[in-house]
Amino acid sequence: MKESIKNPKLLFEERKAIILFIWLFYIMYYSFEFFYYQIRPKINSEKTLFETDEVGLGIWLYILIFCILPVSIYFIKKGNPYIVKYIYILGYIGIDMIDTLMTYMGTEDKYSAGNIVEVLFVLFSPIFVNKKYFWTVSIGMIGKEIIIGLLLQDLNVVVPMVIYIILSVIAYILVIRFNSYIKTLTTVYEELRHKEKLAVIGQMAAAIGHEIRNPLSSLRGFTQLQQERYPNTNDYFPIMIQEIDRINSIVNDLMYIGKPKVIHFEKASIEEIIAYTLSITQQQAERQGVKVETTMAGPLPPLDCDEKQLKQVFINLIKNAIEAMPEGGKIEIRVKVLEKQKMVVSIQDEGDGIPKENILNLGEPFYTTKESGTGLGLMVTNQIIKEHFGEFNISSELEKGTRVDVILPINHR
Repeated sequence: MKESIKNPKLLFEERKAIILFIWLFYIMYYSFEFFYYQIRPKINSEKTLFETDEVGLGIWLYILIFCILPVSIYFIKKGNPYIVKYIYILGYIGIDMIDTLMTYMGTEDKYSAGNIVEVLFVLFSPIFVNKKYFWTVSIGMIGKEIIIGLLLQDLNVVVPMVIYIILSVIAYILVIRFNSYIKTLTTVYEELRHKEKLAVIGQMAAAIGHEIRNPLSSLRGFTQLQQERYPNTNDYFPIMIQEIDRINSIVNDLMYIGKPKVIHFEKASIEEIIAYTLSITQQQAERQGVKVETTMAGPLPPLDCDEKQLKQVFINLIKNAIEAMPEGGKIEIRVKVLEKQKMVVSIQDEGDGIPKENILNLGEPFYTTKESGTGLGLMVTNQIIKEHFGEFNISSELEKGTRVDVILPINHR
């Protein structure tokens, strides 16, 4: 609820709904009371309420019901209309129970009370799209009849109870549908916003990547040439070439974002893909004292995939696992077939782990938990896996490590 209060649009909608509810509440409540206790008795040639001995709260019933209004106006002006609907339902139930018990307790009269406004409470509850309020109304109305029935020892409460149960079922269906509809709209909006963001980033990335790639190739060529001419005079040439390759890797990610490559599905061996990936990352792993253990569960069928792109996926993931353990450790890679239709590749490291609140943001453009990261690697990885109709799951425990599961269909058709 606190989050909703901070959102001005939701606050505005809640205020509109509660104002409409208040108008309907008082119009229906006093109209029903006037008709039932003033008009109906005259039609039936009976005494009206004010012509009989006062029972229950009498005129105070209407005064107390009206007194809920200034309290509600106070909270609306204070910017908290969310609490008003609870004030009305709890206030009404409390006042009505006191009036009913004062009217029937100690008498032989059969219980016959209630107001049409109680139907409004139940059927209007879906408008607020709030399950907590719905359950408050439903349980409150049904519970009121149960308590009155037990105290008065009167079975006439069964009929209104059944009516409220039926109305509550209808209202619950409406609440579920409203929630589902709003959730769908929110998801569609988030997807559109994400696509627009990716489109803008893609255009920028393609332009930047194109401009950087040409001079980068020249720099690498000249550095290699200098290394070949003076092989024993400078130890910095290998480092320079390595850093240029790292920049080139970032540029490749930028270019992929700007213009994703077309997927060419062919049969490939997951064993060969993993072996190639390990050969590329072996030097970095040895330099940081990281050991890699690979477990293949039984004979593995060939996988429908774009081999080059999957190699990029596992290079990114294994490099991330290595960089998560600067002081050394162990990486476990497990590959197995799931339900004969999917292949699961799990990569588990022994790093410091990732806080749960950060996991949800992984894969977002330029979001990274590494000091020298760009946030592009996981984004490209996630995109490639989606284009392979796969799933990408990350689970992590602080001080214990992170596990990445890549789930791919064996046959994409």
